Amino acid sequence: MGAEKDIIIAVELASTAVRAIAGKREPDGSMQVLAFAQEESSNTIRKGIIDNIDKTTQALTHVVGKLNDKLGVKVKSIYIGLGGQSLHSVRNRVLLQFDGLELLSHKTIDKMRDTNSGVVYPNAEIKEVVPQEFTIGSRSVVDPVGMQAEMIEANFVNIIARNTLEDNIRKCVTAAGLEVQEVLISPICEANALLSANEKRSGCALVDMGADTTTVSVYVNNILRHLCVIPLGGSNVTSDITSLKVEAEEAEELKKKYGTAYRSDNEDKTGQKVSLSFDRTEDEEKLQEIVEARYEEIIANVCHHISAYKDKMLSGIVITGGAARIPDLQRAFTRQAGNDINIRIVKGLPENVTVSFGLQVGDPDRLNNLYALLLAGKENCVGEAAVTPAQGTLDFEPKPEEEPKPEEPEPTTEETKTDEEKKGSTFKKLWKMLTDSLNDEV
Repeated sequence: MGAEKDIIIAVELASTAVRAIAGKREPDGSMQVLAFAQEESSNTIRKGIIDNIDKTTQALTHVVGKLNDKLGVKVKSIYIGLGGQSLHSVRNRVLLQFDGLELLSHKTIDKMRDTNSGVVYPNAEIKEVVPQEFTIGSRSVVDPVGMQAEMIEANFVNIIARNTLEDNIRKCVTAAGLEVQEVLISPICEANALLSANEKRSGCALVDMGADTTTVSVYVNNILRHLCVIPLGGSNVTSDITSLKVEAEEAEELKKKYGTAYRSDNEDKTGQKVSLSFDRTEDEEKLQEIVEARYEEIIANVCHHISAYKDKMLSGIVITGGAARIPDLQRAFTRQAGNDINIRIVKGLPENVTVSFGLQVGDPDRLNNLYALLLAGKENCVGEAAVTPAQGTLDFEPKPEEEPKPEEPEPTTEETKTDEEKKGSTFKKLWKMLTDSLNDEV
């Protein structure tokens, strides 16, 4: 490919795999996907939290190495997502009382924001602050600067997470020989990528159903109001199916083939059997009961977290994630959330994302979080073209080769003799000629 400019690299640490994607932003603002790679990471990341630093580092090293090969350039830094079970929102209120009427300025608002940022949470830290409306008397305003008040109340939603969550991510990235371009809040990036401006403004809940967790983000009037991570997902359904005495791999296949999130009460009971390992069978109805029961639990938890905002969610519920690819999920949500709630399941690529011709990226419906991280990236993440024997540079300057000297002819025997040797040889020849002459006379 050669040395490209402004290539963005995003990495997702998912419970089932570490995934990486490379993209280039086009002049019109869209993102073109250039390469994709993944490395299986079972028993490495649990519920979005790094469980084994060494194995996560190895998986990250391998997946970035695959990108290096595909791109022909060296990845130097990455954008990486922050999610997981400990991530959640906490509301906080800051009050400011004045002596008489006070003209509110930017300095006043900054002071309130600093007060909020100074809040200390046990074993957790603030990762993002989302300002809400300000209250002056009985009025609720978004921008109070320039108004007069004797007292002002500022409301904030603080996104907090366990102290070690980001630290462990940075350790793995550094150990893999990479730099962290930025740690992004995954649910916020995903909402920006998947929700329309109208949905955020009119009110909706984004539900990301993953393998180990289900993340719920509620927006009203274009502002994030609530964020939580429920420690339940598709792997819990698979685990329940193993109660039929099958291995996890077989249970996953049974879930995909026969599972449903909703069974009608008046559905005809066919008594159909499902084939299991070791020449066993099981009622398909029993298998579907297991799957449905767990999805009912997950949906019940989602409905509990959005109940306080239900009347303000005119755009309803938007669902994404790998565990959302189950038949009749929309009907299952409607049964618990109510017929008056609109349900939309995200399909296909996010807006403004295109995939290079011929590139295989797997199931796009399972990669929305990764696409969202890619869209959030801004800075170039790669270096120069990878060094190859054909075009690489050396760490030293080779010495110039000396021109070969012309071969000289081998000297003759006579030429190799010294002057003294030459004189002796001549004397011997003359002496021999004289003695031969005398012998002839005799």
